[in-house]
Amino acid sequence: MKEKELYIDFDEYIRQGDPQKRKRAEAWRVAIGLQAVDGLRVSDYLLELARKNIEGELTMAEVNNLLDKHYKEKRERKAALKEYETYTRVDSVDPVESRMGRPIFNELNK
Repeated sequence: MKEKELYIDFDEYIRQGDPQKRKRAEAWRVAIGLQAVDGLRVSDYLLELARKNIEGELTMAEVNNLLDKHYKEKRERKAALKEYETYTRVDSVDPVESRMGRPIFNELNK
């Protein structure tokens, strides 16, 4: 999705006649506004989930579950990347040090 499409016009939802959409839009506007006050920008993923919740496509329980899953996977990817960087860093050090360290790692890999 393009950035403009992810923008949520909370005021439009609030002006609409649907009381459930209005209530959900007001809650999301406050929550996202509190993040902005702290200098934080919410992710496009969160905005998409917020839109789906306002539209009634997702419940808050579903939004919370999706966010938990998303950030758990993100933490796992970050940990895997950090582990990968740790192992590959051996080749990015000084060439002499790298050559000295390779026999040690070759022995470990046998």
